[in-house]
Amino acid sequence: MIYIKTEAEIEVLREGGKILANILKTLMSQVKPGARTKDLEAVAIKMIEEAGGAPAFLDYPMGGGIYFPSALCVSINDEVVHGSALPDREIKSGDIVDLDIGMEWPINQEKRKEFGFPTNPHSEHGGYFTDMCATVGAGKISHEAKKLLSVTKRALEAAISQAKAGNTLNDIGRAVENIVYPGYGIVRDLVGHGVGYFPHEEPDVFHHQINPNSPDNFKLKEGMVIAIEPMINIGTHRVKIAKNDYTILTADGSLSAHFEHTVAITKNGPLIITA
Repeated sequence: MIYIKTEAEIEVLREGGKILANILKTLMSQVKPGARTKDLEAVAIKMIEEAGGAPAFLDYPMGGGIYFPSALCVSINDEVVHGSALPDREIKSGDIVDLDIGMEWPINQEKRKEFGFPTNPHSEHGGYFTDMCATVGAGKISHEAKKLLSVTKRALEAAISQAKAGNTLNDIGRAVENIVYPGYGIVRDLVGHGVGYFPHEEPDVFHHQINPNSPDNFKLKEGMVIAIEPMINIGTHRVKIAKNDYTILTADGSLSAHFEHTVAITKNGPLIITA
């Protein structure tokens, strides 16, 4: 089911998105050679809790009885997504580091009443979910890594520009392809998603074109809120699962980058919730 959010709910998401963007900006500034992922995790949890929110990813069910072990995803080099901040790892010079974070906000009922915010009827805490990520370099990174980060960020920007009522998901996928091809692989086994009431909702948001007649090629409608998050590899688009059964790696060991924003479809065009 695709959920349509009201204008009041989008405003709550926007306030939460601003907070999450500030948290991610702080975390990005701390990515440097010698930094520890456990310290990034501690900062993420502290800032989320101080803002009156709750981590969206901590203990998230990954299937098979596995629960994600950290609030912050830290995916390094050939880790496409779902790299965990715990157990602790050291970030090294030349690494590219994807920081992916989600938050439910506000979880305090008194705060919602004070500001007249609606309550999310689908969550016991009553808050709304936002999701975003960015990939940054630690120390001096290679020329090919810098180019990968630039291409992936531009792919996200192009995709967001197509997030308009009346367009289809293929308009988003086409925009990514126009930036990324030729030369890079667009991960196909992983997708963006709806977000807001839950951390992950329908529809799947593809970052490549699918059969235009597929029922999955949804037409975008005002009130939809989606997470757009192209994952781009220097090598093949193919991926594999790490031994921990939840981290996704490039199949050929090549570098991967990932950028994401939560975006609302409005009558005035795309609204970046996590700006």
